[in-house]
Amino acid sequence: MSSAQSRGRTKVAVIGSGNIGTDLMIKVLRLSESLEIVAMAGIDAASDGLARARRLRVATTYEGVEGLVKMDEFTDVEIVFDATSAGAHRHHEEALRPLGRTLVDLTPAAIGPYVVPPVNGDAHLDAANVNMVTCGGQATIPMVAAISAVTPVHYGEIVASIASRSAGPGTRANIDEFTETTSSAIEQVGGAARGKAIIVLNPADPPLIMRDTVHCLVSACDEEAVTASIEAMVGRVQAYVPGYRLKQKVQYDSVQADDPLRTLAPGADKPLKVSVFLEVEGAAHYLPAYAGNLDIMTSAALRTAERMAAHRATEVASR
Repeated sequence: MSSAQSRGRTKVAVIGSGNIGTDLMIKVLRLSESLEIVAMAGIDAASDGLARARRLRVATTYEGVEGLVKMDEFTDVEIVFDATSAGAHRHHEEALRPLGRTLVDLTPAAIGPYVVPPVNGDAHLDAANVNMVTCGGQATIPMVAAISAVTPVHYGEIVASIASRSAGPGTRANIDEFTETTSSAIEQVGGAARGKAIIVLNPADPPLIMRDTVHCLVSACDEEAVTASIEAMVGRVQAYVPGYRLKQKVQYDSVQADDPLRTLAPGADKPLKVSVFLEVEGAAHYLPAYAGNLDIMTSAALRTAERMAAHRATEVASR
């Protein structure tokens, strides 16, 4: 990239040289017209991510956030992506907040407000730290929100099934935080009165593409309006995750009086179970296509940072 091409772009850095951080770096380099990645920080000097960054002429350090803040390139960095773990993010937030950098958190630490781009992507553009929930949250919360836009959701449950091979050490270390953070975001962003999240690491070989199931308990409603809302939301997600799709038609099932599910929707009038079945295929920029769980996270983070950059540019232009 020439200096003329990069002029005016918002400079960003990535912490984490694993699968997610490396895929995100490549997405910024290949896809973004408003962001310029200038640094990657890791803690493994021999990691493939840092090696790729060097080949792509991105400055690197293997001394983590402490090394990042010492780099000359860090001076102009406005946004830092954190692609490490929930525990590590808390340390990174403490180190970077006093320096005035914005953090886009791809871990389930949930220090900042939740952001799911097609649902509330413009709600926290000035926040110092935003949380991208989880891969399962990014895939399923848009569906819960689409349903709740038409009718109240008394209970929302999601099951995210991902290839075991696509779950690295960071993902596995965050399993408890995954369920807690996703469940909370189903309520806070998706609009469900109660939320529940389940993750399944599928050991099948060859690995299977990410699959997600969304079950919502609602009162009697206009089924055609709910389906239309879901299909419209799928289109909004596909704008930045082309491999996101409905696997089959939306299903509606009556919940009978003796069905234990009734206890999850007390007071609901003629409750229905709305079931949405999704598949998320990755773009294979760095990760294999079956790792849609990682691809949707990096794509959502990129989308969020680009909106922040555009918002800042508009504010500067209006002064």
